Amino acid sequence: MQAFTLPEFYVPHPARINPHLEAARTHSMAWAREMGMLDSPSPSGDVVWTEQALAKMDYALLCAHTHPDCDGPSLDLVTDWYVWVFFFDDDFLAQFKYTRNTEGAKAYLDRLELFMTGPGETSPEPENPAEAGLKDLWARTIPSMSEAWRRRFVTSTHNLMVESLWELDNIDRGRIANPIEYIQMRRRVGGAPWSANLIEYAVGAEVPDKVAATRPLEVLRDTFADAVHLRNDLFSYQREVREEGENSNAVLVFEEFLGCSTQEAAELTNDLLTSRLQQFENTALVEVPALLAENDVPLPEQIGIGRYVKGLQDWQSGGHEWHAKSSRYMNESPVSGTNGPLGGPTGLGTESLRLSPNRLGLVQRTRQQAPPPFAPVGHLPLPEFRMPYPVRTSPHLAAAREYAPGWARKMGMFDSVPGVELGGVWDERRMRGIDLPHCAAMIHPDADFEQLKLSSDWLAWGTYGDDYFPLIFGMRRDPVAAKLCSDRLSLFMPLGGEPVPEAADPIERGLTDLWQRTAGPLTPHARAGFRRAVESMIASWVWEVANQAQNRVPDPIDYVEMRRRTFGSDLTKSLARLSLGDVVPPEIYQNRVLFELDTAAQDYATFVNDLFSYQKEIEYEGEVHNLVYVVERFLDVDRLQARDITARLMNARMEQFEQLADEGLPRMCDDLGLDDEVRAVLTRYADNMKNWMSGILEWHRKCVRYMPEELARTRTPEPPVRSLKPSGIGPNGIGLSAWRIGSGVR
Repeated sequence: MQAFTLPEFYVPHPARINPHLEAARTHSMAWAREMGMLDSPSPSGDVVWTEQALAKMDYALLCAHTHPDCDGPSLDLVTDWYVWVFFFDDDFLAQFKYTRNTEGAKAYLDRLELFMTGPGETSPEPENPAEAGLKDLWARTIPSMSEAWRRRFVTSTHNLMVESLWELDNIDRGRIANPIEYIQMRRRVGGAPWSANLIEYAVGAEVPDKVAATRPLEVLRDTFADAVHLRNDLFSYQREVREEGENSNAVLVFEEFLGCSTQEAAELTNDLLTSRLQQFENTALVEVPALLAENDVPLPEQIGIGRYVKGLQDWQSGGHEWHAKSSRYMNESPVSGTNGPLGGPTGLGTESLRLSPNRLGLVQRTRQQAPPPFAPVGHLPLPEFRMPYPVRTSPHLAAAREYAPGWARKMGMFDSVPGVELGGVWDERRMRGIDLPHCAAMIHPDADFEQLKLSSDWLAWGTYGDDYFPLIFGMRRDPVAAKLCSDRLSLFMPLGGEPVPEAADPIERGLTDLWQRTAGPLTPHARAGFRRAVESMIASWVWEVANQAQNRVPDPIDYVEMRRRTFGSDLTKSLARLSLGDVVPPEIYQNRVLFELDTAAQDYATFVNDLFSYQKEIEYEGEVHNLVYVVERFLDVDRLQARDITARLMNARMEQFEQLADEGLPRMCDDLGLDDEVRAVLTRYADNMKNWMSGILEWHRKCVRYMPEELARTRTPEPPVRSLKPSGIGPNGIGLSAWRIGSGVR
């Protein structure tokens, strides 16, 4: 019996098939035999693949569906890559996951990486089918691609191989990941980013390097990857969880985390899959065109990016069609059927033509459209907080408290601001009540007075900016003005002593002062990295304004990942790294252990803020950027249920942080052979994050910013701007807002 009934999937585009399918089938079977993948025994003596098994899995059909337009030779090469990656997965399972042979797995993966050679390098002679296949594929693929593409492909291939150890470690511990950890680690180990790289090869168009690392292209890759993996988890649950003893599967993760039935967990996984596909669509249709225009991307490169986006889209539809047919997966239920009276045609490529609310994605689209803002939600009772680390406070706190209002006044943060009915964003009473020096004194308890002043000022500037953008631009639903403000702020962070324009407002004035005090002593590399962290936070404020303009509640995964930026986590993390010097090689910070340590701490702190600020943001500011609210909308639950799920996520991230700090970090240092000086710096880095989390929680408990009395004093429940009402000249009705001529700031 199947573990659950497969849900109705959102497949918005019809699947197509490549005419060179049969040739690719013949070629891939011969290639697998030549590489030694057929009748290859595992350590237990069992054969990993037989010719019959490979024929039934039919990876040529997968590639013909996912790459319907490429020519025959390209389809052959892409199919060989997929034969290799699935063989690697099954062979690794047989050799190391079943046997729990972690040391052997590390040695195996270290040697396999030697076959991804750079210019002028040679690889060793292959000793097993995985090595033989990778050597052959590398030689056939790399000459036709750019060096930038090769670097990206090396990274994604490295991740899907090496991060298999994360799965192995969890199996060995009997540990099931929390949902946030699972989604971001599944990207590294699941292979879909690797598939996205191969799409560039198959469509004959590389993503230009100058835009490859921008948010729209990153979101396209991430949403593509998440959708591919979530769909795979639904189809593969029976084989992986029930038969093979795997525990890296989204259905199992939700089942365990929420304590729900397998069927309910499968439906939730499918809801998340739908949400990610719709995030992909929103990014492709809204953010990518703006990115191309903003960067003045030449027309041939624009066409290439269009082909790449279409290739990602084809992969989703084709991958679904293959999963529904392959013997590798659970697909006995009528996934090509439909429920209810809204039927339609059947057959290859017709699934998207059969209508039902789930197939059309209407349920998630409805939930993502924000209801009227400023709902009177009232105070949110707070849950218990797991905090294993003590609060430490700088002895310079009293002096910093006296200093801070003077700096804010000098920067103009108490001045009136055009367009704000109540006069200014802040007043001095509010500034003192927020008590940001207290926060700085706890997250940097060992700072001297000058360092504490700088830390306090950065917190003041970031918090003021976080209030300024929604008030000035969000209320007007004006992401264009927000983007212009964001772009101009970069001018106040020169990398090489360039002149800066005259500051026109408190945001610019404060950044000018802070940049001069912070960036001066830094090396050029550190200065550039710190500037990126500040720009990331500012850009995330623009993202919030854009969501408000669309009246759109963010997708849950996009929200969690962007929340780290809107909260200023990247900025505070960069400040913490600056205090540690350059002892740690930069690539160490990309290691899985430090990556998860960072993001777990960031998520804990941001979720604390969302729990405390729920009433302030939802009732008094008309916001949608709050995890409690995002969970309410996504799961269609009340605020107390959403609060409890948020608290559970927060505590799960803290438990993960503790495990990584106590066990993962020392083991990583051993595995990498790091010397005592680097170990000491990394230990201090983890200790800094402990201070950061405990200090942020304590600050929220003590400051007046989120207390009902302060909210009533500084806010009015009525929206100061009536931009949601039709105004200006022009017709009214659905879809006609773009035709109305606005009357400016209202």
